[in-house]
Amino acid sequence: MLRPTIQTIRLWIWAAAAGALGAASTIGFRWLTQQVEWLATGHTGGLVETAMSLSAWHRAAVCAVGGLLAGLVLHWGGRWAAKGPRGDRNLDYIEAARAGRVDLNDRTTFTRTLSALFSIGTGAAIGREGPMVQLAAWVSSWLARSVALSPEQRNTIMVCGIASGIGSAYHAPIAGVVFVLELALGFFARSTVAPVLIASATASALIYWLIEPTPLYVMSGKPVLPTGLGVALLSGIVFGGIGWVWLALLDKTRDLFSRVKSMPIRLGVGGVLVGLISAAIPQVWGNGYSVVSQVLQGEHLWQWLAVILVAKVAATALSSGSGAIGGVFTPSLFVGATAGSVLAQIAATWMPVAWVGDPRAFAVVGMAAVLAAVTHAPLMSIVMVLEMTDQFQLTVPVMLACGVAHAISTQFGAKPIYGNPIEARSG
Repeated sequence: MLRPTIQTIRLWIWAAAAGALGAASTIGFRWLTQQVEWLATGHTGGLVETAMSLSAWHRAAVCAVGGLLAGLVLHWGGRWAAKGPRGDRNLDYIEAARAGRVDLNDRTTFTRTLSALFSIGTGAAIGREGPMVQLAAWVSSWLARSVALSPEQRNTIMVCGIASGIGSAYHAPIAGVVFVLELALGFFARSTVAPVLIASATASALIYWLIEPTPLYVMSGKPVLPTGLGVALLSGIVFGGIGWVWLALLDKTRDLFSRVKSMPIRLGVGGVLVGLISAAIPQVWGNGYSVVSQVLQGEHLWQWLAVILVAKVAATALSSGSGAIGGVFTPSLFVGATAGSVLAQIAATWMPVAWVGDPRAFAVVGMAAVLAAVTHAPLMSIVMVLEMTDQFQLTVPVMLACGVAHAISTQFGAKPIYGNPIEARSG
Protein backbone atom coordinates (compact mmCIF):
# COMPACT_ATOMS: atom_id res chain seq x y z
CA MET A 1 0.00 0.00 0.00
CA LEU A 2 2.84 2.36 0.89
CA ARG A 3 4.94 1.60 -2.20
CA PRO A 4 2.33 2.71 -4.81
CA THR A 5 1.82 5.91 -2.84
CA ILE A 6 5.55 6.64 -2.85
CA GLN A 7 5.71 5.94 -6.60
CA THR A 8 2.81 8.32 -7.20
CA ILE A 9 4.46 11.08 -5.17
CA ARG A 10 7.73 10.55 -7.07
CA LEU A 11 5.87 10.86 -10.35
CA TRP A 12 4.27 14.11 -9.19
CA ILE A 13 7.68 15.52 -8.22
CA TRP A 14 9.09 14.67 -11.64
CA ALA A 15 5.97 16.22 -13.22
CA ALA A 16 6.70 19.47 -11.38
CA ALA A 17 10.31 19.25 -12.62
CA ALA A 18 9.02 18.80 -16.18
CA GLY A 19 6.87 21.88 -15.70
CA ALA A 20 9.88 23.90 -14.56
CA LEU A 21 11.91 22.68 -17.54
CA GLY A 22 9.05 23.60 -19.87
CA ALA A 23 8.94 27.13 -18.50
CA ALA A 24 12.74 27.47 -18.72
CA SER A 25 12.86 26.25 -22.31
CA THR A 26 10.07 28.64 -23.30
CA ILE A 27 11.88 31.59 -21.75
CA GLY A 28 15.16 30.49 -23.35
CA PHE A 29 13.66 30.12 -26.83
CA ARG A 30 12.01 33.52 -26.59
CA TRP A 31 15.36 35.08 -25.61
CA LEU A 32 17.21 33.36 -28.47
CA THR A 33 14.70 34.57 -31.07
CA GLN A 34 15.21 38.10 -29.77
CA GLN A 35 18.95 37.74 -30.29
CA VAL A 36 18.42 36.60 -33.89
CA GLU A 37 16.02 39.50 -34.38
CA TRP A 38 18.62 41.94 -33.03
CA LEU A 39 21.36 40.55 -35.28
CA ALA A 40 19.10 40.82 -38.33
CA THR A 41 17.47 44.18 -37.63
CA GLY A 42 19.22 45.92 -34.78
CA HIS A 43 15.97 45.83 -32.78
CA THR A 44 14.35 43.55 -30.22
CA GLY A 45 10.76 43.29 -29.07
CA GLY A 46 7.59 42.82 -31.07
CA LEU A 47 8.27 41.69 -34.63
CA VAL A 48 5.57 43.90 -36.14
CA GLU A 49 6.97 46.96 -34.37
CA THR A 50 10.46 46.00 -35.57
CA ALA A 51 9.21 45.55 -39.13
CA MET A 52 7.52 48.94 -39.13
CA SER A 53 10.77 50.58 -38.00
CA LEU A 54 12.63 49.23 -41.06
CA SER A 55 12.51 50.40 -44.65
CA ALA A 56 10.59 48.29 -47.16
CA TRP A 57 13.73 46.92 -48.83
CA HIS A 58 15.25 46.06 -45.43
CA ARG A 59 12.16 44.06 -44.44
CA ALA A 60 12.25 42.14 -47.71
CA ALA A 61 15.97 41.44 -47.40
CA VAL A 62 15.72 40.22 -43.81
CA CYS A 63 12.95 37.74 -44.68
CA ALA A 64 14.84 36.48 -47.75
CA VAL A 65 18.14 35.97 -45.93
CA GLY A 66 16.39 34.44 -42.93
CA GLY A 67 14.57 31.94 -45.13
CA LEU A 68 17.80 30.97 -46.89
CA LEU A 69 19.65 30.47 -43.59
CA ALA A 70 16.78 28.43 -42.14
CA GLY A 71 16.83 26.23 -45.26
CA LEU A 72 20.60 25.75 -45.08
CA VAL A 73 20.30 24.67 -41.44
CA LEU A 74 17.67 22.07 -42.37
CA HIS A 75 19.79 20.89 -45.31
CA TRP A 76 23.06 20.51 -43.43
CA GLY A 77 21.33 19.48 -40.22
CA GLY A 78 19.47 16.75 -42.08
CA ARG A 79 22.77 15.31 -43.28
CA TRP A 80 24.16 15.43 -39.76
CA ALA A 81 21.02 13.84 -38.32
CA ALA A 82 21.15 11.02 -40.89
CA LYS A 83 24.52 9.97 -39.43
CA GLY A 84 23.05 9.66 -35.95
CA PRO A 85 21.92 6.44 -34.27
CA ARG A 86 18.24 7.10 -35.12
CA GLY A 87 18.69 8.40 -38.64
CA ASP A 88 16.99 11.58 -39.77
CA ARG A 89 13.35 10.71 -39.06
CA ASN A 90 11.66 13.35 -36.94
CA LEU A 91 9.23 12.12 -34.29
CA ASP A 92 6.74 14.88 -33.56
CA TYR A 93 5.78 15.34 -29.92
CA ILE A 94 2.09 14.70 -30.67
CA GLU A 95 2.94 11.45 -32.45
CA ALA A 96 5.20 10.42 -29.56
CA ALA A 97 2.51 11.10 -26.96
CA ARG A 98 -0.08 9.09 -28.88
CA ALA A 99 2.34 6.20 -29.37
CA GLY A 100 3.51 6.19 -25.74
CA ARG A 101 7.11 7.00 -26.70
CA VAL A 102 9.77 9.34 -25.31
CA ASP A 103 12.55 8.74 -27.83
CA LEU A 104 12.36 12.07 -29.64
CA ASN A 105 15.18 12.30 -32.17
CA ASP A 106 17.78 14.57 -30.56
CA ARG A 107 19.57 15.56 -33.76
CA THR A 108 16.48 16.37 -35.80
CA THR A 109 14.87 18.24 -32.90
CA PHE A 110 18.01 20.34 -32.41
CA THR A 111 18.21 21.03 -36.15
CA ARG A 112 14.57 22.02 -36.43
CA THR A 113 14.81 24.24 -33.34
CA LEU A 114 17.85 26.05 -34.77
CA SER A 115 16.11 26.49 -38.12
CA ALA A 116 13.02 27.82 -36.34
CA LEU A 117 15.15 30.44 -34.61
CA PHE A 118 16.34 31.80 -37.97
CA SER A 119 12.83 31.77 -39.48
CA ILE A 120 11.03 33.31 -36.53
CA GLY A 121 13.74 35.83 -35.69
CA THR A 122 13.70 37.19 -39.25
CA GLY A 123 9.98 37.77 -39.58
CA ALA A 124 8.51 34.55 -40.99
CA ALA A 125 4.73 34.73 -40.70
CA ILE A 126 4.44 31.74 -38.39
CA GLY A 127 4.11 31.15 -34.66
CA ARG A 128 7.03 30.68 -32.31
CA GLU A 129 4.83 28.73 -29.91
CA GLY A 130 5.02 25.46 -31.90
CA PRO A 131 8.82 25.22 -31.59
CA MET A 132 8.50 26.27 -27.94
CA VAL A 133 6.22 23.33 -27.20
CA GLN A 134 8.44 20.96 -29.19
CA LEU A 135 11.44 22.15 -27.17
CA ALA A 136 9.57 21.73 -23.87
CA ALA A 137 8.60 18.20 -24.90
CA TRP A 138 12.21 17.46 -25.91
CA VAL A 139 13.79 18.55 -22.62
CA SER A 140 11.09 16.65 -20.74
CA SER A 141 11.84 13.56 -22.83
CA TRP A 142 15.47 13.84 -21.71
CA LEU A 143 14.25 13.97 -18.11
CA ALA A 144 12.02 10.96 -18.71
CA ARG A 145 14.88 8.97 -20.20
CA SER A 146 17.23 9.74 -17.32
CA VAL A 147 15.06 8.77 -14.33
CA ALA A 148 14.11 5.32 -13.07
CA LEU A 149 10.45 5.12 -14.00
CA SER A 150 8.20 2.67 -15.81
CA PRO A 151 7.68 3.17 -19.58
CA GLU A 152 4.16 4.50 -18.96
CA GLN A 153 5.42 6.99 -16.36
CA ARG A 154 8.21 8.11 -18.70
CA ASN A 155 5.66 8.92 -21.36
CA THR A 156 3.64 10.80 -18.74
CA ILE A 157 6.66 13.01 -17.99
CA MET A 158 7.11 13.81 -21.69
CA VAL A 159 3.40 14.61 -21.98
CA CYS A 160 3.80 16.90 -18.96
CA GLY A 161 6.40 18.78 -21.02
CA ILE A 162 3.83 19.35 -23.77
CA ALA A 163 1.30 20.71 -21.30
CA SER A 164 3.88 22.95 -19.64
CA GLY A 165 4.97 24.27 -23.04
CA ILE A 166 1.39 25.18 -23.98
CA GLY A 167 0.70 26.69 -20.58
CA SER A 168 3.91 28.75 -20.69
CA ALA A 169 3.59 29.95 -24.28
CA TYR A 170 -0.04 31.03 -24.02
CA HIS A 171 -0.31 31.91 -20.30
CA ALA A 172 -3.07 29.29 -20.22
CA PRO A 173 -2.39 26.41 -17.79
CA ILE A 174 -5.86 24.86 -18.04
CA ALA A 175 -5.68 24.94 -21.84
CA GLY A 176 -2.33 23.13 -21.62
CA VAL A 177 -4.03 20.27 -19.82
CA VAL A 178 -7.02 20.16 -22.17
CA PHE A 179 -4.68 20.35 -25.20
CA VAL A 180 -2.89 17.21 -24.04
CA LEU A 181 -6.03 15.31 -23.14
CA GLU A 182 -8.07 16.24 -26.20
CA LEU A 183 -5.38 16.38 -28.92
CA ALA A 184 -2.50 14.20 -27.76
CA LEU A 185 -4.20 11.45 -25.77
CA GLY A 186 -7.85 11.60 -26.78
CA PHE A 187 -9.02 11.52 -23.13
CA PHE A 188 -7.82 7.92 -22.75
CA ALA A 189 -5.19 8.25 -20.00
CA ARG A 190 -6.73 8.87 -16.59
CA SER A 191 -3.43 8.27 -14.78
CA THR A 192 -1.89 11.17 -16.70
CA VAL A 193 -4.34 13.84 -15.51
CA ALA A 194 -2.79 14.67 -12.10
CA PRO A 195 0.85 14.87 -13.31
CA VAL A 196 -0.18 16.99 -16.30
CA LEU A 197 -2.10 19.36 -14.02
CA ILE A 198 0.96 19.68 -11.78
CA ALA A 199 3.34 20.28 -14.68
CA SER A 200 1.16 22.86 -16.41
CA ALA A 201 0.48 24.70 -13.14
CA THR A 202 4.20 24.72 -12.26
CA ALA A 203 5.21 26.10 -15.64
CA SER A 204 2.50 28.76 -15.67
CA ALA A 205 3.30 29.83 -12.11
CA LEU A 206 6.95 30.35 -13.08
CA ILE A 207 5.91 32.38 -16.14
CA TYR A 208 3.56 34.39 -13.92
CA TRP A 209 6.32 35.15 -11.40
CA LEU A 210 9.25 35.56 -13.79
CA ILE A 211 7.73 37.09 -16.95
CA GLU A 212 4.30 38.70 -16.70
CA PRO A 213 1.38 38.14 -14.30
CA THR A 214 -1.36 38.87 -16.86
CA PRO A 215 -3.34 37.00 -19.52
CA LEU A 216 -1.66 36.81 -22.92
CA TYR A 217 -4.18 39.27 -24.39
CA VAL A 218 -5.28 42.09 -22.11
CA MET A 219 -8.72 43.59 -22.76
CA SER A 220 -11.56 45.05 -20.72
CA GLY A 221 -14.69 42.99 -20.14
CA LYS A 222 -17.29 43.02 -22.91
CA PRO A 223 -20.94 42.40 -21.94
CA VAL A 224 -23.04 39.86 -23.81
CA LEU A 225 -26.57 40.66 -24.93
CA PRO A 226 -29.08 37.79 -25.32
CA THR A 227 -29.86 39.03 -28.82
CA GLY A 228 -26.25 38.45 -29.81
CA LEU A 229 -26.38 34.70 -29.17
CA GLY A 230 -28.22 33.99 -32.40
CA VAL A 231 -25.65 35.92 -34.38
CA ALA A 232 -22.86 34.03 -32.61
CA LEU A 233 -24.53 30.74 -33.52
CA LEU A 234 -24.85 31.73 -37.19
CA SER A 235 -21.32 33.09 -37.25
CA GLY A 236 -20.06 29.61 -36.47
CA ILE A 237 -20.99 28.68 -40.04
CA VAL A 238 -18.78 31.47 -41.39
CA PHE A 239 -15.89 30.71 -39.04
CA GLY A 240 -16.12 27.01 -39.82
CA GLY A 241 -15.90 27.82 -43.53
CA ILE A 242 -12.93 30.11 -42.90
CA GLY A 243 -11.16 27.35 -40.98
CA TRP A 244 -11.85 24.83 -43.73
CA VAL A 245 -10.52 27.18 -46.43
CA TRP A 246 -7.50 28.02 -44.25
CA LEU A 247 -6.57 24.34 -43.90
CA ALA A 248 -7.06 23.72 -47.62
CA LEU A 249 -4.84 26.69 -48.49
CA LEU A 250 -2.07 25.47 -46.18
CA ASP A 251 -2.18 22.00 -47.75
CA LYS A 252 -2.19 23.40 -51.29
CA THR A 253 0.78 25.66 -50.61
CA ARG A 254 2.78 22.80 -49.09
CA ASP A 255 2.04 20.69 -52.16
CA LEU A 256 3.28 23.46 -54.47
CA PHE A 257 6.51 24.01 -52.53
CA SER A 258 7.17 20.26 -52.28
CA ARG A 259 8.03 20.32 -55.99
CA VAL A 260 11.18 22.27 -55.10
CA LYS A 261 13.56 19.60 -53.83
CA SER A 262 16.32 21.88 -52.51
CA MET A 263 15.50 22.91 -48.95
CA PRO A 264 17.60 26.13 -49.02
CA ILE A 265 15.98 27.24 -52.28
CA ARG A 266 12.51 26.32 -51.04
CA LEU A 267 12.77 28.30 -47.81
CA GLY A 268 14.67 31.06 -49.58
CA VAL A 269 11.86 31.50 -52.11
CA GLY A 270 9.32 31.48 -49.29
CA GLY A 271 11.33 34.14 -47.47
CA VAL A 272 11.55 36.31 -50.59
CA LEU A 273 7.79 36.14 -51.18
CA VAL A 274 6.95 36.89 -47.55
CA GLY A 275 9.50 39.71 -47.64
CA LEU A 276 7.79 41.25 -50.66
CA ILE A 277 4.43 41.13 -48.89
CA SER A 278 5.93 42.64 -45.75
CA ALA A 279 7.50 45.43 -47.80
CA ALA A 280 3.96 46.71 -48.34
CA ILE A 281 2.30 45.43 -45.14
CA PRO A 282 4.76 44.98 -42.24
CA GLN A 283 2.00 43.62 -39.99
CA VAL A 284 2.49 40.15 -41.49
CA TRP A 285 5.73 39.58 -39.58
CA GLY A 286 5.69 37.06 -36.75
CA ASN A 287 2.80 35.27 -35.12
CA GLY A 288 0.48 38.30 -35.15
CA TYR A 289 0.31 38.84 -31.38
CA SER A 290 0.51 42.65 -31.48
CA VAL A 291 -2.11 42.95 -34.22
CA VAL A 292 -4.52 40.68 -32.33
CA SER A 293 -3.95 42.78 -29.22
CA GLN A 294 -4.88 45.90 -31.20
CA VAL A 295 -7.99 44.20 -32.59
CA LEU A 296 -9.08 43.29 -29.08
CA GLN A 297 -8.69 46.95 -28.14
CA GLY A 298 -10.81 48.02 -31.14
CA GLU A 299 -8.04 50.02 -32.82
CA HIS A 300 -8.69 49.19 -36.51
CA LEU A 301 -11.55 49.71 -38.94
CA TRP A 302 -12.72 46.74 -40.97
CA GLN A 303 -11.34 48.01 -44.32
CA TRP A 304 -7.74 48.00 -43.10
CA LEU A 305 -8.23 44.81 -41.10
CA ALA A 306 -9.47 43.02 -44.22
CA VAL A 307 -6.27 43.99 -46.05
CA ILE A 308 -4.10 42.80 -43.16
CA LEU A 309 -6.09 39.56 -42.93
CA VAL A 310 -5.59 38.68 -46.61
CA ALA A 311 -1.90 39.60 -46.46
CA LYS A 312 -1.33 37.57 -43.28
CA VAL A 313 -3.10 34.50 -44.64
CA ALA A 314 -0.94 34.62 -47.79
CA ALA A 315 2.28 35.21 -45.84
CA THR A 316 1.63 32.43 -43.34
CA ALA A 317 0.71 29.99 -46.11
CA LEU A 318 3.98 30.85 -47.87
CA SER A 319 6.10 30.55 -44.72
CA SER A 320 4.52 27.30 -43.58
CA GLY A 321 4.23 25.87 -47.09
CA SER A 322 7.90 26.50 -47.85
CA GLY A 323 8.85 24.38 -44.85
CA ALA A 324 9.75 27.02 -42.26
CA ILE A 325 9.72 25.45 -38.81
CA GLY A 326 7.02 27.18 -36.82
CA GLY A 327 3.38 26.84 -35.91
CA VAL A 328 0.14 27.93 -37.56
CA PHE A 329 -1.73 27.64 -34.26
CA THR A 330 -1.20 31.30 -33.26
CA PRO A 331 -1.69 32.61 -36.82
CA SER A 332 -5.05 30.81 -36.71
CA LEU A 333 -5.94 32.96 -33.70
CA PHE A 334 -4.96 35.98 -35.82
CA VAL A 335 -7.26 34.84 -38.63
CA GLY A 336 -10.14 34.33 -36.21
CA ALA A 337 -9.70 37.64 -34.41
CA THR A 338 -9.41 39.79 -37.53
CA ALA A 339 -12.18 37.91 -39.35
CA GLY A 340 -14.45 38.25 -36.31
CA SER A 341 -13.89 41.99 -36.03
CA VAL A 342 -14.37 42.51 -39.77
CA LEU A 343 -17.55 40.45 -39.77
CA ALA A 344 -19.00 42.31 -36.78
CA GLN A 345 -18.17 45.75 -38.14
CA ILE A 346 -19.73 44.96 -41.51
CA ALA A 347 -22.81 43.37 -39.92
CA ALA A 348 -23.30 46.44 -37.74
CA THR A 349 -23.81 48.57 -40.86
CA TRP A 350 -27.02 46.76 -41.82
CA MET A 351 -28.17 45.04 -38.60
CA PRO A 352 -29.17 46.48 -35.21
CA VAL A 353 -26.11 46.95 -32.99
CA ALA A 354 -27.85 45.03 -30.20
CA TRP A 355 -27.93 41.96 -32.41
CA VAL A 356 -24.27 42.08 -33.36
CA GLY A 357 -22.65 43.31 -30.16
CA ASP A 358 -19.16 44.71 -29.68
CA PRO A 359 -16.70 43.85 -32.49
CA ARG A 360 -14.05 43.23 -29.84
CA ALA A 361 -16.18 40.52 -28.26
CA PHE A 362 -16.83 39.08 -31.70
CA ALA A 363 -13.08 38.93 -32.27
CA VAL A 364 -12.79 36.65 -29.23
CA VAL A 365 -15.59 34.47 -30.59
CA GLY A 366 -13.80 34.31 -33.95
CA MET A 367 -10.49 33.31 -32.35
CA ALA A 368 -12.05 30.34 -30.61
CA ALA A 369 -14.28 29.27 -33.52
CA VAL A 370 -11.55 29.30 -36.17
CA LEU A 371 -9.22 27.47 -33.77
CA ALA A 372 -11.89 24.83 -33.22
CA ALA A 373 -12.29 24.46 -36.98
CA VAL A 374 -8.58 23.96 -37.70
CA THR A 375 -7.75 21.74 -34.70
CA HIS A 376 -11.03 19.80 -34.40
CA ALA A 377 -10.60 20.32 -30.65
CA PRO A 378 -13.52 22.54 -29.58
CA LEU A 379 -13.07 22.07 -25.83
CA MET A 380 -9.42 23.09 -25.98
CA SER A 381 -10.29 26.06 -28.20
CA ILE A 382 -13.01 27.30 -25.85
CA VAL A 383 -10.85 27.01 -22.74
CA MET A 384 -7.69 28.43 -24.33
CA VAL A 385 -9.22 31.57 -25.83
CA LEU A 386 -11.29 32.41 -22.75
CA GLU A 387 -8.24 31.85 -20.56
CA MET A 388 -5.92 33.90 -22.80
CA THR A 389 -8.30 36.86 -22.93
CA ASP A 390 -9.89 36.52 -19.47
CA GLN A 391 -13.32 37.00 -21.08
CA PHE A 392 -15.25 34.20 -19.38
CA GLN A 393 -18.50 36.13 -19.67
CA LEU A 394 -18.34 35.25 -23.38
CA THR A 395 -18.50 31.51 -22.62
CA VAL A 396 -21.97 30.93 -24.12
CA PRO A 397 -21.43 32.68 -27.50
CA VAL A 398 -17.98 31.11 -27.77
CA MET A 399 -19.42 27.65 -27.12
CA LEU A 400 -22.16 28.15 -29.71
CA ALA A 401 -19.76 29.38 -32.41
CA CYS A 402 -17.17 26.69 -31.69
CA GLY A 403 -19.73 23.91 -31.85
CA VAL A 404 -21.03 25.00 -35.25
CA ALA A 405 -17.54 25.79 -36.64
CA HIS A 406 -16.28 22.37 -35.56
CA ALA A 407 -19.27 20.67 -37.18
CA ILE A 408 -18.80 22.56 -40.46
CA SER A 409 -15.07 21.81 -40.65
CA THR A 410 -15.47 18.10 -39.89
CA GLN A 411 -18.49 17.77 -42.19
CA PHE A 412 -16.40 18.75 -45.21
CA GLY A 413 -13.58 16.36 -44.31
CA ALA A 414 -10.90 18.90 -43.45
CA LYS A 415 -7.76 17.34 -41.99
CA PRO A 416 -6.94 19.08 -38.68
CA ILE A 417 -3.47 20.51 -38.10
CA TYR A 418 -2.71 17.93 -35.37
CA GLY A 419 -4.55 14.94 -36.80
CA ASN A 420 -7.19 13.01 -34.88
CA PRO A 421 -6.03 11.33 -31.65
CA ILE A 422 -8.87 8.79 -31.60
CA GLU A 423 -8.16 7.68 -35.16
CA ALA A 424 -4.47 7.58 -34.35
CA ARG A 425 -5.08 5.18 -31.48
CA SER A 426 -7.46 2.93 -33.39
CA GLY A 427 -5.37 2.73 -36.53
